[in-house]
Amino acid sequence: MYERMLNKQEEPTISQMTAFCGENAELFTLLNEWLSQTYGSAQKITFPYGNHYGWGIAHRKKQKLLCNIFAEDNAFTVMMRLSDKQFDSVYSQVRKYTQDFIDNRYSCGDGGWIQYRVTCREQFEDIQKLLCVKCS
Repeated sequence: MYERMLNKQEEPTISQMTAFCGENAELFTLLNEWLSQTYGSAQKITFPYGNHYGWGIAHRKKQKLLCNIFAEDNAFTVMMRLSDKQFDSVYSQVRKYTQDFIDNRYSCGDGGWIQYRVTCREQFEDIQKLLCVKCS
Protein backbone atom coordinates (compact mmCIF):
# COMPACT_ATOMS: atom_id res chain seq x y z
CA MET A 1 0.00 0.00 0.00
CA TYR A 2 1.28 3.46 -0.99
CA GLU A 3 4.31 2.02 -2.76
CA ARG A 4 6.58 4.56 -4.41
CA MET A 5 8.35 4.58 -7.76
CA LEU A 6 11.69 3.19 -6.60
CA ASN A 7 13.39 2.08 -9.83
CA LYS A 8 16.22 4.61 -10.03
CA GLN A 9 17.25 3.29 -13.46
CA GLU A 10 14.04 4.45 -15.20
CA GLU A 11 13.10 8.11 -14.87
CA PRO A 12 9.32 8.40 -15.19
CA THR A 13 7.48 11.12 -17.04
CA ILE A 14 5.03 13.38 -15.22
CA SER A 15 2.24 11.49 -17.01
CA GLN A 16 3.51 8.17 -15.65
CA MET A 17 3.80 9.63 -12.15
CA THR A 18 0.27 11.00 -12.40
CA ALA A 19 -1.12 7.66 -13.56
CA PHE A 20 0.71 5.91 -10.69
CA CYS A 21 -1.23 8.07 -8.20
CA GLY A 22 -4.40 6.28 -9.36
CA GLU A 23 -7.52 7.55 -7.63
CA ASN A 24 -5.59 10.64 -6.47
CA ALA A 25 -4.08 11.46 -9.88
CA GLU A 26 -6.31 14.50 -10.30
CA LEU A 27 -5.21 15.95 -6.94
CA PHE A 28 -1.54 15.24 -7.80
CA THR A 29 -1.95 17.21 -11.02
CA LEU A 30 -3.89 20.01 -9.32
CA LEU A 31 -1.24 20.49 -6.64
CA ASN A 32 1.64 20.60 -9.11
CA GLU A 33 -0.21 23.05 -11.37
CA TRP A 34 -1.32 25.20 -8.41
CA LEU A 35 2.25 25.53 -7.10
CA SER A 36 3.59 26.44 -10.53
CA GLN A 37 0.83 28.92 -11.36
CA THR A 38 0.37 30.51 -7.94
CA TYR A 39 3.99 30.69 -6.79
CA GLY A 40 5.91 30.44 -10.06
CA SER A 41 7.75 27.34 -8.95
CA ALA A 42 9.88 25.37 -11.38
CA GLN A 43 9.16 21.64 -11.48
CA LYS A 44 11.88 19.04 -11.85
CA ILE A 45 11.59 15.26 -11.69
CA THR A 46 14.12 14.05 -9.11
CA PHE A 47 15.21 10.99 -7.14
CA PRO A 48 16.38 12.74 -3.95
CA TYR A 49 17.34 11.55 -0.47
CA GLY A 50 18.18 7.91 -1.23
CA ASN A 51 16.51 4.74 -2.41
CA HIS A 52 13.53 4.71 -0.03
CA TYR A 53 11.99 7.98 -1.21
CA GLY A 54 11.69 7.25 -4.91
CA TRP A 55 10.83 9.55 -7.78
CA GLY A 56 9.17 12.85 -7.08
CA ILE A 57 8.71 16.36 -8.36
CA ALA A 58 10.82 19.06 -6.72
CA HIS A 59 9.28 22.52 -6.68
CA ARG A 60 11.77 25.37 -6.44
CA LYS A 61 11.48 29.11 -6.53
CA LYS A 62 14.85 30.39 -7.70
CA GLN A 63 17.18 28.13 -5.68
CA LYS A 64 14.84 27.66 -2.70
CA LEU A 65 13.21 24.25 -2.35
CA LEU A 66 9.50 24.64 -1.60
CA CYS A 67 8.68 20.93 -1.42
CA ASN A 68 9.04 17.51 -2.98
CA ILE A 69 5.94 15.65 -4.12
CA PHE A 70 6.43 11.87 -4.29
CA ALA A 71 4.09 9.78 -6.45
CA GLU A 72 2.63 6.79 -4.63
CA ASP A 73 0.23 4.01 -5.52
CA ASN A 74 -3.19 5.71 -5.14
CA ALA A 75 -1.74 8.65 -3.17
CA PHE A 76 1.16 11.09 -3.03
CA THR A 77 3.33 12.49 -0.26
CA VAL A 78 4.48 16.08 0.10
CA MET A 79 7.76 16.54 1.96
CA MET A 80 8.47 20.03 3.21
CA ARG A 81 10.18 21.99 5.96
CA LEU A 82 8.61 24.82 7.94
CA SER A 83 9.78 26.87 10.90
CA ASP A 84 8.09 26.46 14.29
CA LYS A 85 6.49 29.88 13.80
CA GLN A 86 5.08 28.83 10.42
CA PHE A 87 3.67 25.58 11.84
CA ASP A 88 2.13 27.49 14.77
CA SER A 89 0.51 30.06 12.45
CA VAL A 90 -1.55 27.41 10.62
CA TYR A 91 -2.01 24.73 13.32
CA SER A 92 -5.51 25.78 14.42
CA GLN A 93 -6.72 26.04 10.79
CA VAL A 94 -6.00 22.42 9.82
CA ARG A 95 -7.64 19.09 10.58
CA LYS A 96 -6.56 16.61 13.27
CA TYR A 97 -4.87 14.41 10.62
CA THR A 98 -2.64 17.33 9.66
CA GLN A 99 -2.05 18.39 13.26
CA ASP A 100 -0.72 14.87 13.95
CA PHE A 101 1.88 15.31 11.20
CA ILE A 102 2.88 18.67 12.66
CA ASP A 103 3.06 17.23 16.20
CA ASN A 104 5.28 14.36 14.99
CA ARG A 105 7.49 16.31 12.58
CA TYR A 106 11.18 15.54 12.25
CA SER A 107 12.76 18.38 14.24
CA CYS A 108 15.50 20.33 12.54
CA GLY A 109 16.77 23.52 14.19
CA ASP A 110 13.93 26.03 14.23
CA GLY A 111 11.11 23.93 12.81
CA GLY A 112 11.12 20.60 11.09
CA TRP A 113 10.20 18.34 8.20
CA ILE A 114 6.92 16.62 7.53
CA GLN A 115 6.07 13.91 5.03
CA TYR A 116 2.39 14.49 4.44
CA ARG A 117 0.42 11.79 2.61
CA VAL A 118 -2.56 13.02 0.58
CA THR A 119 -5.38 10.53 -0.05
CA CYS A 120 -8.46 12.80 -0.24
CA ARG A 121 -9.71 16.33 -0.96
CA GLU A 122 -9.64 17.40 2.74
CA GLN A 123 -5.94 16.52 3.04
CA PHE A 124 -5.31 18.31 -0.26
CA GLU A 125 -6.89 21.46 1.20
CA ASP A 126 -4.71 21.22 4.32
CA ILE A 127 -1.47 20.74 2.37
CA GLN A 128 -2.38 23.82 0.35
CA LYS A 129 -2.68 25.79 3.62
CA LEU A 130 0.76 24.58 4.73
CA LEU A 131 2.27 25.43 1.35
CA CYS A 132 0.70 28.91 1.45
CA VAL A 133 2.52 29.53 4.73
CA LYS A 134 5.75 28.13 3.26
CA CYS A 135 5.55 30.27 0.13
CA SER A 136 4.41 33.55 1.68
